[in-house]
Amino acid sequence: MHVTNLLLEEPIRMASILEPPKNNLSAMTKIVGTLGPKSRSVDVISGCLKAGMSVARFDFSWGDAEYHQETLENLKTSVKSTKKLCAVMLDTVGPELQVMNKSEKSIALKAESLVVLTPDQDKEATSDLLPINYDGLAKAVKKGDTIFLGQYLFTGSETTSVWLEVSEVKEVDVVCTVKNAAVLSGSLFTLHVSQIHIDLPTLTEKDKEVISTWGVRNEIDFLSLSYTRHAEDVRQAREFLSTLGQLSQTQIFAKIENIEGLTHFDEILEEADGIILSRGNLGIDLPPEKVFLFQKAALYKCNMAGKPAVVTRVVDSMTDNLRPTRAEATDVANAVLDGTDAILLGAETLRGLYPIETISTVRRICAEAEKVFNQDLYFKKTSKYVGEPMSHLESIASSAVRAAIKTKASVIIVFTSSGKAARLIAKYRPTMPVISVVVPRLITNQLKWTFTGAFEARQSLIVRNLFPMLADPRHPADSTSGSNETVLKVALEHGKAAGVIKSHDRVVVCQKVGDSSVVKIIELEE
Repeated sequence: MHVTNLLLEEPIRMASILEPPKNNLSAMTKIVGTLGPKSRSVDVISGCLKAGMSVARFDFSWGDAEYHQETLENLKTSVKSTKKLCAVMLDTVGPELQVMNKSEKSIALKAESLVVLTPDQDKEATSDLLPINYDGLAKAVKKGDTIFLGQYLFTGSETTSVWLEVSEVKEVDVVCTVKNAAVLSGSLFTLHVSQIHIDLPTLTEKDKEVISTWGVRNEIDFLSLSYTRHAEDVRQAREFLSTLGQLSQTQIFAKIENIEGLTHFDEILEEADGIILSRGNLGIDLPPEKVFLFQKAALYKCNMAGKPAVVTRVVDSMTDNLRPTRAEATDVANAVLDGTDAILLGAETLRGLYPIETISTVRRICAEAEKVFNQDLYFKKTSKYVGEPMSHLESIASSAVRAAIKTKASVIIVFTSSGKAARLIAKYRPTMPVISVVVPRLITNQLKWTFTGAFEARQSLIVRNLFPMLADPRHPADSTSGSNETVLKVALEHGKAAGVIKSHDRVVVCQKVGDSSVVKIIELEE
């Protein structure tokens, strides 16, 4: 994979490092928070939204539909009270191997002891026997293979995760040697076999049932397709969504978390709407020294394709601590400098003790990294990658960003129906926020008339730099009439209320007038 490292080409001023933090610091990089036991009350969710969460992730690896529905209803209440828009992401289980611990008693494993993995789920989990949800493991592994166990997402901690080495295969059971002492707690743990193909479908029947019921009921914005291994996985998921009415608009984010997905990354990126780099599992499949290389290469490819990229596993220690480690803080900043669109928090918000503080901390780090992001170098690399001649839309998008930077505009306002124009502008990573004014369209399925726009607006919430607002459908912004000026006025007021536009600021506006796309610069009065 080709790697481009967008390093800083100018020194960072020491004065900027010593500046006190600002309470209202806003980040362009988005934050996906996983809602669960420690983050499902209205108060906590409201705090997460105010702290900067713009996408709520519902992980169906655990909990039933009723549990997640209760959480989602609390999210809706929080959105109304805080007036903070939030998108919904459904995370599938996929071919995930799990250890079932029905008694939920803690299991202590001693180094160099033996433990048996068995597909007999009627057995009770003990330090000698662990029942798993897959009856094909004995056929997939051999003596000497490495297996990793951890709660929810792997932490790598020697006390809560365990390395196993396959010692012997006995019919359907796998006998393993424990390589480090650990205490496993909870109802289930994730099992990962390094660089081994698991013969299970990417979109399981259980996943399809959840999507066609819970997903349809709640009109999910994003489907996180766990363990995506081939482009065909994405195509099959899209075909399934197309049969579910409104979910034909749901975007599919391919979750890359094993060597198969990494090998077929380019073809997966071409089919998917976005990519999630699941570094927890990848850190097991890849040698540690190779993880950073994959991250930089993958983010570069996503950036050039103009598709959102999401990075996971950045502040694991904040699951139990109020502050991240120095390495984690640097990791978050480097992900931003590498070009990530969003940071995904898993265990940190799902079962972590400080979900609100974690989101706030990550947001502040992102904002600081964005200050020193080399936009000029990035713009040149992106333009060079696109090449010439540019498409009409690409030319308009790059021109809008160039004009905004040259005039030191405080914001770019773009009118869009599909969201494509706004995403193209965001692709060039302007230094200022982009207000995406989504203009609804009236469509019919021959039985009833409906307005589009809600999906497109919410789906902007995972794209770096984009901040959506839904226009009044009574004022289409694509004509030569005065209606587009009405919508622009509303957008400017929205920007002022958000604190990104002030008197005498310059604003770049990108909109359609008749059959033409126009980029104009306006200077605000008092």
